[in-house]
Amino acid sequence: MRSSAQSFYSRLIHLAEILYLDDILTLVPKTCSRLVLIPHTFLHLFPLHALPFSQNGRTVCLLDCFPNGVSYAPSCQLLLQAQQRKRPDFTHLFAIQNPTNDLAYTDLEVQAIKNCFNPVNILKHKTATLTAINEANLNAIHCAHFSCHGYFNLDNPRKSALILANASLTTTPINPDTERYLNVRDGETHDLNQCLTLDAILSLNLEQCRLVTLSACETGLIDFKNISDEYIGIPSGFLIAGSPSVVSSLWRVNDLSTALLMIKFYQNLKSGLTVAIALNQAQLWLRDATTEQLQQWAKQLPNPDHRMQLRAFLSQKPSNSKPFESPYHWAAFCAIGQ
Repeated sequence: MRSSAQSFYSRLIHLAEILYLDDILTLVPKTCSRLVLIPHTFLHLFPLHALPFSQNGRTVCLLDCFPNGVSYAPSCQLLLQAQQRKRPDFTHLFAIQNPTNDLAYTDLEVQAIKNCFNPVNILKHKTATLTAINEANLNAIHCAHFSCHGYFNLDNPRKSALILANASLTTTPINPDTERYLNVRDGETHDLNQCLTLDAILSLNLEQCRLVTLSACETGLIDFKNISDEYIGIPSGFLIAGSPSVVSSLWRVNDLSTALLMIKFYQNLKSGLTVAIALNQAQLWLRDATTEQLQQWAKQLPNPDHRMQLRAFLSQKPSNSKPFESPYHWAAFCAIGQ
């Protein structure tokens, strides 16, 4: 794991060199405290906010240099639309919790997050079906949180999906229709008619929603083969559906580090921070937190079983180590939109 983490970090250093990041930053006014990135084609696939560079003799990343946040947008047009949506209310939570019931720390995540909201509507495990989502009053919610599996379909981006309960098939169809079935890996096929696909997302009405959080794998990937100015991906689908802000991931994320990041992210939101600042500060916190600091933080989790679950993991780490320091653990998630 250590060698792979070092390789990941070295690749980020190399990407920063390719992009001449040091030279570009000399052109940014010192008074600039917020950065909005609108990457081009392939660059949407990289965690640009985590790119390292040298500043005053030490290595930092973009997140360290912009206290008012580093965020992304699919295009200037969608960014402008998102900025015009004023959503002051942030009390009503709608959440999808571990529909496939195979994510070890997802229950911890959602149960901790729900304490930041009232009222809450949580579809848990087998109740998290597409039918239940369609029956929910989504045009009245302020925050939609999806804690589940997500997959990006490179061959057919419109069929990228959030995987829900009842979607997994016990028997793979012979010559399955790619418009309906998603072959995630060998021996695992999902019926897209039971999933929340990009096509379905575009038909949602999120007129009151302030934030959609996609706490799932690969939800921020895009159709990099498309040459239009606006990319095709799940985040842009939720922006078009009405949410001004979306948080999504660029790769297959770790279940535990994602849970910790999300809990801290919502705690920051509850304190009044914007989406970009709340996410960025949660990422820096997870990057820099020692095992001892995480053990102290875990004491405030509401569920004693969850506290024990986290302490059991941390007990295996040296107290002064930083178990989630690698960008793999904290850099996957991006704030997109307002």
